[in-house]
Formats: sequence, C-alpha cells, structure tokens
Amino acid sequence: MSKSLLRAAGRVERTCQCPEIHPRPRPASFLPLLGETASPAGMTHVFVYGTLKRGQPNHKVLLGGTHGRAAFQGRGRTAEPYPLVIAGEHNVPRLLNVPGQGHRVVGEIYAVDEQMLRFLDEFEGCPDMYQRTPLPIAVLEWEGTRGAPRETPAADRTVQCFVYSTATFPPEWLHLPYHDNYDSQGQHGLRYNPRENR
Repeated sequence: MSKSLLRAAGRVERTCQCPEIHPRPRPASFLPLLGETASPAGMTHVFVYGTLKRGQPNHKVLLGGTHGRAAFQGRGRTAEPYPLVIAGEHNVPRLLNVPGQGHRVVGEIYAVDEQMLRFLDEFEGCPDMYQRTPLPIAVLEWEGTRGAPRETPAADRTVQCFVYSTATFPPEWLHLPYHDNYDSQGQHGLRYNPRENR
C-alpha cells in the first residue's frame, strides 16, 4: 500500500517490522513487569485476539508442541483502543494499527518460545500481511504459573506483549464495524473461512 493511502487512512507513522531493533516507545503509564516482552526462561509474551484464541478455529496450532511451546498465561485487553475488523474474502479478524480508534480489544496472553514465535511470524504472514509489534496489554485475569514473572500481574496492570496487527490496509476497512472481542461464530454473521478450505 502506498504512503498516500496510509495517510488517507489516518495512519502516517510507519510500524516497525523489526521491534527487537527499533522498539516502540512505551507510554508513561506502562508498568515494566517483564521488560521488553520477555518472560523468564527464554519465553516471550504474545497477545492473540482472533482465530488463535481458545475455542477459535486456529487455536490448535498453539497446542501439542509441534510448532514450539505456548503456555496460556491469562486474559487481557489492549491498553489503548484499536480497530478490530473482520475483513477480506475469508473474513479474517484484523487489528488495524491505528491507536486511539475503535475499542480496547480483549484477547489472551501466551508465553511462547523462540520456535513458536518464528512459526507465528510465518503463520501470520509477518511482515507482509501483519507486523509484529510490542504493545502494552492490560491484564484482566492471570493464570500463568509456568514461566511466571517474579511478581504475578494483578488485574489492571500491564504486560508488554507482541501483537500481530496491520498498518497496511485498504482505507475502507476503517469504516467496517469495530469489535472488542472476536468470536468466529459471533452475531456479526461473518464466518471465518479456515485455511484448509481455501
């Protein structure tokens, strides 16, 4: 997408495609419980908001260890509002990287190892379809014990997580309905078309 289309969409800041090298500045309210998205024992926190959540069509890729390790830690929501839309011919949930617009999006926090993180990058089409960026996530519930931080996050605390969002999208996506908690079988009536059916 051209820079002019991004500007037309109200998005002039370019999302970094390599957050390890150029981390996004933290808001003043961020409480660094775990440092830069890292949890103990080489695990990294990832926030999922769409088809990777429990009970959703792609959750199975996080299970069984085939693609690496992923341990459920808890539920959270984005510290800032973002537009979560269902778009494209396959009705894919997409978090548009337009902070301050939309809703505080609810999802799940996982601790993942390097192998799983590499798999998720490929699975999410990073950096072409989605970009992996660090964002503060407000903790709603914390269940994590494996790889838990020294201080377990309480509700209303934040944890830095990688999130797969997109800064490259057609401007009309900003006019689609915004969701705060994705469910592939939700009342929106837009059924996700699984990859194996495409």
